[in-house]
Amino acid sequence: MRYIIIGAGAVGATIGGRLAEAGGEVVLVARGAHAQALRADGLRLTTADGERVHRPPVVTGPDELGELRPDDVLLLSVKSQDAIAALDAWGDAGVAGGGTAAQRLPVLCAQNGVESERLALRRFARVYGVCVWLPATFLEPGVVSALCTPLTGILHLGRAAGGTDALSRAVAEDLGKAGFEAPLVEDVMRWKYAKLLGNLGNAIQATTGPEPEPAKAALLLRAVREAKAVFGAAGIAYASDAEQSQARDGKVDQPPGVRGGSSWQSLARGTGSVEADYLNGEICLLGRLHGIPTPVNDVLRHAANIFARESLPPGAMSIEDLTNLADEAATRA
Repeated sequence: MRYIIIGAGAVGATIGGRLAEAGGEVVLVARGAHAQALRADGLRLTTADGERVHRPPVVTGPDELGELRPDDVLLLSVKSQDAIAALDAWGDAGVAGGGTAAQRLPVLCAQNGVESERLALRRFARVYGVCVWLPATFLEPGVVSALCTPLTGILHLGRAAGGTDALSRAVAEDLGKAGFEAPLVEDVMRWKYAKLLGNLGNAIQATTGPEPEPAKAALLLRAVREAKAVFGAAGIAYASDAEQSQARDGKVDQPPGVRGGSSWQSLARGTGSVEADYLNGEICLLGRLHGIPTPVNDVLRHAANIFARESLPPGAMSIEDLTNLADEAATRA
């Protein structure tokens, strides 16, 4: 199999680099200065084992690859706000022997949130979910670090519509050789909804900084309570804290001093967008569909988007000001 990593950022580059290091065939898809750096100097990937440089092929889109191969696996790791453009571009690509990628090739959604699988299922016949537990940092073009140990990450894997199959088993085996644990699960979305609960704090971290504080934990708890309420109303199941701890504890330990998460990094790189509409916004959507107020998540979504749109530096807001906005919104709800 050849893995085409669509979105070679923190998560995508780490997965692609580790697969390449294990002898897998990999193509990295990137754009702008990052693509230029990858082509010129290779991917500088630092893991707990040290820094290595990987030089897989780098493209900016499907046209540069020509006809895709029947054994290609598309691994989608762009941010959710960029998923539609990526799925449309790659879904229309032709495959040797006839048909398009959307008709013939599998796409694995290795992203935060739960929307990309739904977007992919509208376009692709074969869609898989990947619940990503892979803390990684991408702040400089061509340079990525993922320092967890003893495993680089844990990637729960399964068909988006439920179940597993031969392809998911083959991918899990390749990921296992590359320094990951890739448990096959019958309901991968159950794990992705559980991961979403933690990702509701991305907006808090992006706007007020990554340093842990009791007030930040308290605000996150309020956002999570809203989420669990709407999950209950919608009949959405999610993996328990105990299940997640059993899956991860002692396997993906982070060293001290790791930088902020994905939304914080997006602001630090000045990308102009964050995932808040697909993280906190998912909770707002479900709340509106089921008549449950979600004022905290709406404030977090709105604040993170303002930071991205106005190019504000990450951490420029105090947790007191953000909490006050949430309190005001809760009073109006």
